Amino acid sequence: MHFKPLFYVSNLLNWLFSAVSLYINKLTRPFLKWILRRTTGLCELQRICYCEPSGAPRILGIEGSLKKSKSLKVHTLLQFLDRAALEKRFTVAGSAKIVNNTVQTICSIKNIRPDVHQPFSKLFGECVNIIWGMNQLLHDLEELRTTGYDSSNQEHEEMLLELWKLLMPERELESRVNNSWKDIGFQGEDPKTDFRGMGILGLQNLHYLAKNYSDVAVQVLSHSNHPKHGYSFAIVGINLTHLAYNLWKDGSARTHVYNICSQLPVPGPTLVNFHRFYCYLFIEFDKLWMAEKPPTIMEFGRIRSQFENSIRLLLANPNCVFKLNLPVEHV
Repeated sequence: MHFKPLFYVSNLLNWLFSAVSLYINKLTRPFLKWILRRTTGLCELQRICYCEPSGAPRILGIEGSLKKSKSLKVHTLLQFLDRAALEKRFTVAGSAKIVNNTVQTICSIKNIRPDVHQPFSKLFGECVNIIWGMNQLLHDLEELRTTGYDSSNQEHEEMLLELWKLLMPERELESRVNNSWKDIGFQGEDPKTDFRGMGILGLQNLHYLAKNYSDVAVQVLSHSNHPKHGYSFAIVGINLTHLAYNLWKDGSARTHVYNICSQLPVPGPTLVNFHRFYCYLFIEFDKLWMAEKPPTIMEFGRIRSQFENSIRLLLANPNCVFKLNLPVEHV
């Protein structure tokens, strides 16, 4: 990722334009909806499904339209969907029934004939599945974040020890508790204390990166051990878990997630999508860090803020899709 000033300003102007447009749209929306319904014979949800391109533009449009609806029946439906996501009912087996019932309910509320508007049922159903699949995944992420590392949990211990083996394939760990953990960026002799902020989610992210992009992870680790411009690999990794989690929780990452999910055979976000998003952040942060060549780790706050601002500007683009650019260059 190259953070060019002109590109940064361009994205900032796009964001300001979007904010102003959103305000104007809020003022004129009721009147425009009435005019368009009269002239096209289609409700707003139909117009979005038929006119907006697939991915984030369409899904965000559907999501916004449903949330802004003044219909009590629509709000009751949204409460049902929120509850279904909380109860984790958006599964391979269960989501089809929920989505079908949602489509039928909306068609009844909006006086849409499913036999006449068959494409609407399919397109709208896909949007519903992705939106509330995302909400359900956010609940899953929160559970992982609040689940502390437990040294008596065999799965936790095995994952941590495998992380060492993946990052240090030629060096055997002498004992479970020792200062060697500092060599991969933990603060002390027992890594479990470093997971207090992000729970087991932080470990899962690091493990996924090391297992699925092992060569890149080892190279990034070598960057972190640079004699002049190094940083704490594991601690920074956990910090980036915090960033990734916040970007998903506050909705900023929806553009990327919705665009990715709309390309899948069975649309709907999974934990793997979050892990890959995290891997993108870590690899791109490492590139920025090495490009900046900070003289001291005290520069971390500044570079991290610069990185987050740039990521948020990229995510403000409705066509945003983060793709892993591999491999990482040697330094």
